[in-house]
Amino acid sequence: MTAVPRGAGPRSAATLGALTSGQLRRLGPVAGLSATDTETYADVLTDSLGPVADRSLHLPPPARTFLSDDHTPVEFSLSFQPDAAPALRVLLEPGCGADSLVRNGRAGLETIRAMARRWHFSTGPLDAVEDLFLPVSPHGPLALWCALELGPGGVPKVKVYLNPAANGPERSAATVREALHRLGHRRAFAGLPEGSAYPFLALDLGDWEEPRAKVYVRHDNLTAAHAGRLSRMDPGPSASTIEGFFRTVAGIAPDGTGLSRRPGLSCHSFTDAAAARPSGFTLHIPVRDYARHDGEALARATRVLRRYGMDASALTRALAALTDRRPEDGVGLIAYLALAHQQGRPPRVTAYLSSEAYAVRPPAVAEVREPAAVR
Repeated sequence: MTAVPRGAGPRSAATLGALTSGQLRRLGPVAGLSATDTETYADVLTDSLGPVADRSLHLPPPARTFLSDDHTPVEFSLSFQPDAAPALRVLLEPGCGADSLVRNGRAGLETIRAMARRWHFSTGPLDAVEDLFLPVSPHGPLALWCALELGPGGVPKVKVYLNPAANGPERSAATVREALHRLGHRRAFAGLPEGSAYPFLALDLGDWEEPRAKVYVRHDNLTAAHAGRLSRMDPGPSASTIEGFFRTVAGIAPDGTGLSRRPGLSCHSFTDAAAARPSGFTLHIPVRDYARHDGEALARATRVLRRYGMDASALTRALAALTDRRPEDGVGLIAYLALAHQQGRPPRVTAYLSSEAYAVRPPAVAEVREPAAVR
């Protein structure tokens, strides 16, 4: 199926920055943010995008970014917990307007350093591994992404996403191992599960209660039974808990069928340098490739949220804040659904939401098919 250009509507905007900052302004109340904080964060988003914020939406995307299916360099997410408003996050690619991967990484790095000066936090963990992930001749689909957790007070929590394949995919494992060693987690790599690749390493920077180093592992043809064995936390979620989430979100019957299209991801968070095991585990399911349309994906997300005692209506309001199209008229607005466990905290469910600035992927007619290229 071919993705179709985003049609004009009452919420269409002339530029990438106007559209995405408008979406953030409407998402702020869903997350319980004040008008002042929401306005501050909308400005942070456009500032972080740099010159591409002023780019007309009548032009093609500034780059074929790996961040979203239609190459919008912005993705939102809502992280749900019981008895609380969801936490709003925004993921962006600061260097997406650069004409090469090396310049992309440099622009992203300067954006992070500007944030550190503005909000007075250390970039020490990033400095320690910069040469591993931002080499002179980088490989791979990304250089640096930045995620902002938008809490009350107008100062976001910052994390960076880096590419372990920057020195070549065959060196990804060695890059992750060396990075964890430099960050003090010398026993961590041995505690990771086997997988097909290491797509990301993420670092918390700034005012986090327990800063994390997070390793993402890709799992091709992932089954529910295999997913249930991926956690390395001790104690951690039961296999049946993870399998139940997998089957609900992926819409796959309990017959051993796996994720044959886009793969699943596991994420393993390390906070204690002395520990061999991670303190957190998250399973990410690309629901957009296993649902006919976003109405179906929303129904699955609603079942999971209600199962954990979370406010499913907030997700419905968030979709309406992003677009005026019906969920049944496309697939990909809900890109991923994730179940996260962290020691000492209740489980979290996170919905990753696409901006769809450039295109809407049509719904599957009879079956879920391979993701289509964006025109």
